Amino acid sequence: MSEQSVLLYDRFGRIVRRRRLCLAGLALALLCSLCLDLMAGPADLGLSDIVSGLFRPDEMDMRHRIILWDVRLPDALIALAVGGCLGLAGIESQTILDNPLASPFTLGVSSAAVFGASVAIVSAPALAFLPVGVAVPGMALVFALGSGALILMVVRISGGARETVVLFGIALVFLWTATTSGLHMVADVDAIQEIVFWSIGNLTKAGWNEVAIVFAVFTLVLPFSLRQVWVMTLLRGGEAQARSMGIDISRLRVWVIFRTSVLAAFAVCFVGTISFVGLVGPHVARLIFGEDHRALVPGAALCSALILSLASFLSKTLIPGAVIPVGVLTAVVGVPVLLSLLAGRRRPR
Repeated sequence: MSEQSVLLYDRFGRIVRRRRLCLAGLALALLCSLCLDLMAGPADLGLSDIVSGLFRPDEMDMRHRIILWDVRLPDALIALAVGGCLGLAGIESQTILDNPLASPFTLGVSSAAVFGASVAIVSAPALAFLPVGVAVPGMALVFALGSGALILMVVRISGGARETVVLFGIALVFLWTATTSGLHMVADVDAIQEIVFWSIGNLTKAGWNEVAIVFAVFTLVLPFSLRQVWVMTLLRGGEAQARSMGIDISRLRVWVIFRTSVLAAFAVCFVGTISFVGLVGPHVARLIFGEDHRALVPGAALCSALILSLASFLSKTLIPGAVIPVGVLTAVVGVPVLLSLLAGRRRPR
């Protein structure tokens, strides 16, 4: 082996070790954020109480056990699950569409979920045979998946042209937003208030069933994403290069958009719209890991989960005695990031 080959091999080894350390650091930061989220709230539960309650719940008094296991733990875990789903959907949609602004939010899936939930809220008297906890997320899921199906249809018709997909996604955002606003005209005051509260994102209504469903969807989709990390990394070099290697871009785009639609639909149907997490998390991961999807895919999921977990913690601590809807905090962070991305695209290269 030549000296140059040895140097390249050592350099590659350092890069791999650095990425593994970064992934381990993100996992550790996520664990710390989870602990902070579990400690946040009016009940005086310290770290030792949390650890003891998790591993020895029978030794905890009934009141604190109910607060930890029935209130705080589902809220904290759904933040991790939803953040992971949105991060994974965001990184794949940005890569397959070659657009740094692509995300479940900009493709219209989140807006469709809001419209579906709004329909369920306004139609509550006609859906009295269904519990509200089933009708609202169920309708949100149906419309979110339907919006994803529309995007897939456009992909098929256009032959996978990324510009067409992005423009159609933006058009869907305006369509679902307009129809949701139209429902306000036929809804009563209570329904309008509930629609607004649901649309800005709220983690506090999720229970153990919702946590299990979202984690299951993420666990089922992640292996398919990891299976195509080499192809997605190659795609970052340009579609022409990918096609020269024998990759069917149109077919790949269909499957990736299908995965991202499913992830986004299940992520937002229980908690409402969580803006910008699927956009910010992948970009933070790119700054850390570069374009190699072997580390970028799990890194984007971890970064997005960490962002949403920290937002969940801050939502309970910024105003004592009140819980700020987490979607408000993610939007406050996401808007300046979006503006910086737009400024970066305008900057001459």
